[in-house]
Amino acid sequence: MSSEYDTTETLDVKGLSCPMPIVKTKQAIDDLETGDILEVVATDSGSMSDIRGWADGTDGVELLGQVEEGDHYTHYVEKTV
Repeated sequence: MSSEYDTTETLDVKGLSCPMPIVKTKQAIDDLETGDILEVVATDSGSMSDIRGWADGTDGVELLGQVEEGDHYTHYVEKTV
């Protein structure tokens, strides 16, 4: 799968259900530098709304996009500060 985003790191949270994709995403974002883009690959359909809600309510991150392909959900999150 190719992406329009120049990702810095990929986080595989396939097989995990709420709240673990959010917990792991936050941990991974904390380890990145400003401007880095994290690609999060999940199998939990709830991650579509969960990650959007987390990003919307969290200073310093921006949800750039989400892609649904079959049973995989890919999220692109940029660390902005």
